[in-house]
Amino acid sequence: MTTVAEPTTNEKQASRIRQSARLGEWLVLYAVSILGAILISALLVTATGGEWQSVVTALLDGSMRNPGRWGETLGAAAPLLLVALGTVISSRAGLVNIGQEGQLAVGAAFATYFGFLIGGPGPLNLLVLLTFGAIGGALWAGIAALLRFWRGVPEVLSTLLLVAVAGQAVAYGLRWQWLLLAPSASRGNRNQVSEQLSPDRRLPNQVIFGNSFPISVYLAVIIALVVAFLLARSIWGFRLKMLGRNPRAAQHAGVSQNRYGSTALMIGGAFAGLAGAAMLAGGGFAFGNFQLVPGFSANIGWTGLLVALVARERALVCIPVALVFASLRTGSGFVASTGVEGRITDVIQGLLVLALLVPPAVMFIRDRRRARAATTART
Repeated sequence: MTTVAEPTTNEKQASRIRQSARLGEWLVLYAVSILGAILISALLVTATGGEWQSVVTALLDGSMRNPGRWGETLGAAAPLLLVALGTVISSRAGLVNIGQEGQLAVGAAFATYFGFLIGGPGPLNLLVLLTFGAIGGALWAGIAALLRFWRGVPEVLSTLLLVAVAGQAVAYGLRWQWLLLAPSASRGNRNQVSEQLSPDRRLPNQVIFGNSFPISVYLAVIIALVVAFLLARSIWGFRLKMLGRNPRAAQHAGVSQNRYGSTALMIGGAFAGLAGAAMLAGGGFAFGNFQLVPGFSANIGWTGLLVALVARERALVCIPVALVFASLRTGSGFVASTGVEGRITDVIQGLLVLALLVPPAVMFIRDRRRARAATTART
């Protein structure tokens, strides 16, 4: 029997030095990239006739410092986090789901329809809302899964196209009272809206230091912890990782690509649908007044996708990243008071995404060059 020699003390020390040096490279790259994004943002603000100091102040005031604002930011961060977690799960299986916006809208529509159809006591009806929201998102993602694993249609294409279909389907539902449209007496001056949720069917709010936010914030954080644990410590998470890294090897190891891939894609859709239902039942956080309206998703699906991308598909990292993106969202309304177009926050958001994606790309290129140099040296 052959034995494997244990690494010596010098080898262990050299390994620690290499790991420390690599960590230092990552930190330097991230610092330089973020600083570059900040400088470019400042130049753009100056070029549009504003002062970057006032824009930063407005963003901080609108998202955190003014009374009640950080509660608003937490309320916006919860659905972003849920969407991002679903994206992380589907990405771990090697699938590219970019249809979260449509899955969220369909989830909100399912929650609205079945919530009023089934009825029941307030707490029970709230559970129905959230459950059918997740079911709606999962079924919509299931269409892409069916096309991917039974007809070979790339999920990146089908999920994107289904966003447009979802928007039209929800708009159609808001035209008819037997589907989503509220009765005439409940609509007022607004033409296409659903019936408003009664107070006992809404998510309770938590009030801390004058800041109010729905309990969906706690739900999203708990789900993030559970997802992180399952992906890192469970057999299911290991199989998803195996499938994402090498589908052929996973197939040989008994991991069904159809089963695990479809499940991952539908779970991602379920999380987006749950986010839509939580937005509906949470209300008052720039997502409508506890009723389904045209454009209800408000780009939360797209932004949640960016959160997962910036977090590099790490469930726990999605928590602070979602908070950053939510801060940009809630603070953008205050930017207009500085004389600068409020949409400048979208530019800042895009630059931030690029800044956080540059280091992985640079390290990937550097590692490939080092590997080629080492191969050349050996030959």
